[in-house]
Amino acid sequence: MNLLAIDTSSNACSVALQFDRDVTEKHVVEPREHTRLLMPMITEILAGRAPAELDAIVLGNGPGSFIGMRIGASVAQGIAHAAGLEIIPVSSMAAVASEVLAGADEDRAIVAQDARMSEVYVGVYRRNEAGAVVHDGDEYIHVVGSLPLQSNGLLAAGGAWKRYPELLPANNAKISGLSSIEYPRAYFLLTLADAAGALPPDQLVPAYLRSKVAERPA
Repeated sequence: MNLLAIDTSSNACSVALQFDRDVTEKHVVEPREHTRLLMPMITEILAGRAPAELDAIVLGNGPGSFIGMRIGASVAQGIAHAAGLEIIPVSSMAAVASEVLAGADEDRAIVAQDARMSEVYVGVYRRNEAGAVVHDGDEYIHVVGSLPLQSNGLLAAGGAWKRYPELLPANNAKISGLSSIEYPRAYFLLTLADAAGALPPDQLVPAYLRSKVAERPA
């Protein structure tokens, strides 16, 4: 399939293109610059190809930065509407886990991202018998501290471990090591797209997890 992948849910602005058998990507870590960076990166990576030549758009659907997620979702929806494409929403944290487990001996990973207000987004993932990375339970939001983890030997990744240094010792009994990977790469969204369902762009619902963020101010 010909797929364009986009992720702006974190400090990284990341795009990847799978076209025929070739995969290219651009990945830049520049906080609060997604609006400026994203469209030029997409134009560059398409390299003259029209969006109508794609089969779908793969979107890193969070959880993560509210503003970043809105930027990515809006751009993906705009391209999809104009080109008559569907969107494949993929967990941004699962993309982090996919990258982490691709180069590790462990078969389970925990990803924690900063949710602000001394809270973290948390997800646990495992490599199944086919080698694919899948969710090992629901993603959730939790206060910084001891997390309700059921598995041992988890390889930790994501930006929250650096943002909240107390998080690691509070969960050290369940953690086997700490990866340096903090942010999702669009390339690894592509590896998860086959297991996710496509939908029309107007049916996209970003995975905010914290409902208050999405409420209209009074």
